[in-house]
Amino acid sequence: MFVSTAFAQAATGSAAQPGLDLMSFLPLILIFVVFYFLLIRPQQKKLKEHKAMIDGLRRGDRVVTAGGIVGVVTRVGDNDEAIVEIAEGVRVRVLRSTVTAVLAKTEPVRASKADDASDDAKK
Repeated sequence: MFVSTAFAQAATGSAAQPGLDLMSFLPLILIFVVFYFLLIRPQQKKLKEHKAMIDGLRRGDRVVTAGGIVGVVTRVGDNDEAIVEIAEGVRVRVLRSTVTAVLAKTEPVRASKADDASDDAKK
């Protein structure tokens, strides 16, 4: 009597098993989606903005480095370095990736007067 009841319960439990597996993974999938939108995606956006800031770095920009040093960019090298003047006559080489913020942007370099004169002569 007890044996037949046990077999009957096992048979009904195995039929419901495939649907139960999908439902058990649903919370994990939802957690991953939430983590993606709250953590991963904003971090990727922040890295993209930082790269754009680094690529737009030019001479005359007032910057803050990762070490907290505030200075003015005097030269941007071809490789991953920049020369930053932190005091009058004191220049340090820093990696461009360590620049955390640009406090003041300079205007783009205008053409020199010689270039303006040659453009006027062409007209």
